[in-house]
This record gives sequence, C-alpha cells and structure tokens, in this order.
Amino acid sequence: MTPALPRTDRGRMLLVLALATVVTVFTATVPLLRDWFDLRVYYGSIDTWVHHGGSVYDYRVPGTTYGFTYPPFAAVAMLPMALLGLHTAIAAALLLNLAALAVILRLLAGPDRRRHGWYGWALIACLLALFEPLRDTLSFGQVNLLLLALVLSDATLLATGRGRLAGVGIGLAAAIKLTPALFIGLLLVARRWRAAAVATAVALGATALAAWVDPDASRFYWTEALWDTDRVGRLDYVSNQSVQGILARLGEPDRAVWAVAVLLILGVWALRTRRAVAAGDWTAAFALTGLAACLVSPITWVHHLVWLLPSFAVLFRAGRPRIASALYAVLCTSVVWLWFDDASGVDGFLGSNTYAWITLGLLLWLPVGQLRPGLRTGSRSTSTTTAAPVPAAPAISPASVQTEPGSSGTAAATAGVAAGLAGVRGAPSEPTASTLPADPKPQSSSERASSYTADPPPS
Repeated sequence: MTPALPRTDRGRMLLVLALATVVTVFTATVPLLRDWFDLRVYYGSIDTWVHHGGSVYDYRVPGTTYGFTYPPFAAVAMLPMALLGLHTAIAAALLLNLAALAVILRLLAGPDRRRHGWYGWALIACLLALFEPLRDTLSFGQVNLLLLALVLSDATLLATGRGRLAGVGIGLAAAIKLTPALFIGLLLVARRWRAAAVATAVALGATALAAWVDPDASRFYWTEALWDTDRVGRLDYVSNQSVQGILARLGEPDRAVWAVAVLLILGVWALRTRRAVAAGDWTAAFALTGLAACLVSPITWVHHLVWLLPSFAVLFRAGRPRIASALYAVLCTSVVWLWFDDASGVDGFLGSNTYAWITLGLLLWLPVGQLRPGLRTGSRSTSTTTAAPVPAAPAISPASVQTEPGSSGTAAATAGVAAGLAGVRGAPSEPTASTLPADPKPQSSSERASSYTADPPPS
C-alpha cells in the first residue's frame, strides 16, 4: 500500500528535508566523490598550454598517464580557466553544470514545468542527486551535462517548429567531443538537411578555429592522439559500459566483431529513429540517438550515461513509470563496481555490464511514436496555433505548438519527470579508466577512491 504524501506545506517541507538528509548521507558515504579529477586534467592542460609554453596534450596528472583527450576546440572553449585559480575553476565548473542541468530539466519538462511547484522540483532534485552518472559528472567536473544541454536545445527547436535555427548546439557539442556527432546522423536520417548542414558547418568551423589557434596541437590530435586508446584508458575497465567494453571483458579483442555489433546497433537506431521522426516524436528520436551513441562509442564511462535522461522522460510520457523507476533505481546503485576486480563467469558477464544492458534494452524497446491521439511534435507547419490544454500528468518533453494542415489538434506531448510526481500534484570515471591497475584514478568504492590531491603546475 502506497503511503499517503503530505498535504500541508509544513509536511512537505519536512519530507523534503528528510529526503535531502538521506541523499546527503548516501552521497557522502557510499559513492565517494571524485575530487574533481577530470577538471584537474583540464586545468593542468590549459595551464601548461597557456602559461608554460607546452602543448595542451603534454600535461599528465602526476603519477598517472592521464591527460587531455578531447579535440582541440574543447581546449579553446576552456581557455577562460587560464585566468582562474584551481579552486575558482572548480566552483565555476560546478555552477555551470548545475545551470546546464536546470536547462536540461526545463527543456524536458516543456511548458508543463510550472505545474510541479517547489515541492515537485525539490523531490526531483533529490532523485537526481542519487543518479550515478549525474553525481559522477558533477564530482569529476565533467562536461557531459553541458553537451546534453546543447543537443537538447536543438531538439526543442525541431519540436517547436523552429528548425531553421537548429544545428548550432549539435555542431558545438560535436566539436567539443566526438560522440555527439551521431546527432548529425539523426538530422540526416530525419532529412532535416538544413539543420544537418548547420551542425556540420558549425563543427567544422569550430575545428578550423582551433587549428588556427594552435596548428601543432590540432595536427597531433587528428593524426596521433585520436587513435591512441591508451591515452583514454583500458577498454575492459568495468566503467566502460559500451559494446566494446562488453567484448573486452569477454576477452574478445577482434575489432571486426565490434564493427559488426556497431553496424547492427546503428541499423536498429536508424529504423527506430525514423519511426519516431515520422510520428513527430523528437524527444524519443534524440533519446534513441543518445542511447546508440553510448553503445557504439569505443569507451562509454559511467558518467557518460547522463545521455539516458531523455529516455526516462520518454518512458514517463508513455505511461511506463514503474519501468522507468526500476531502471533509474538500478542506475543509482553503483552495482557494476561489484565486479571491479573480476568480471569473469556468468555473473560477471551479466553484472559488470548491467548499465550497458539497460542502455541496449532502452534502444530496443523505448516507446516511440506513442503520443496521445491528435498530439504531434515537430510539425513542419509554420502555423502558430495555441497549444491545447495538457492533461494533468507532469510533463517531460519538448512540446510542439505547431499543427499540420488537417490535423485533429495540437498539444504538448508531455509526461512525468520522476516516479510519484503524479501523486505530488494530486496531494495539495570521465573515469578515464586506468591503463595501469595501480593508477590513482577515483572510482566508486573506498578502496578505489582517488588519493590524488596534487594541484596542477602553478601558473
């Protein structure tokens, strides 16, 4: 029997404080913080490049093999760090990530976001704080949330009939990190030629700008660093929740097997994405692309799985809150780390790849094109018909305010942001994995938490 939710503001405040306390204790004791490890890599690399005359790819975290692994434009975008001290850079990165998370939630919630009120959003914040990929992104000082916000901004433009402006966010994200380039593929599959051209032009332009700023760094990255997987980490490391990670833990080094698996996944992605686009379901199309990108990337560390957040939006919108809640709960447990030392046997095969199985399952079975009758997103029409009232369920989806000629109506295709929110309304590592087992890279258990505290070279 589900316990009744508090109906008074005092009761709600007490519930939020209790949950916040539980979340704080959990995050402080179970999944140890990562000491801003990746941000220290960024900071040390920029410091070496700007203040010490070295290349951005020269810096290594003391005692490790870890250095800058992103395309040169990412370093150009991070240049403001050269003006900051390390602790100021950490504070700025945290604020930027929190701002990006707020943008993501706003885009996914759509016009129905005001219905949740402070109480609903406080509960959502508690739930998000438990999500392992999110807490890893924040405590590593990673860039995943910023990239997701850029990509979802284009999803919203397409979903609201403003496709002429779409493509800039995807292009910038692809120039900062290669994985989001698959979203350009989504635009091609959707036959949004203009948006695909804009995204490609922005990505190439940003890359050219970086080459102009530092030609030697660009030459090194595109000819050497990009192909050197040892710079990133060990493929069989348990944090690598991609298809390549599964195969590596099975001891299957043949790249041909991986290539076949990638082609199969991309085939499924293209078919399902076309169906979502045909139904005007841009939220599902972008969610499927994020899932596919995580699977086909050679390395997908646990914190990369923030790209799964739009999939949970789709599940709630499609009326699958129990499935969404169960999968979300698993992704809060850090369960894959139980097989950190030994991923052999049937239990290792199943358990060490738990997050990859969730990603694959969502790619295969995520509901697409199941909008309520008469509801479509991403219409090509340029009309500005006012959206019809949205049902009482909480919302998650960039919603369209467009209609197609002859359609039976227009409305936002939305659903709940977290399990139980319907009741709320009704109740007023990068783990860049270690290339050497002894590397002091922070992970999810006390035995594997980072002991690295040395600051990057002084400016």
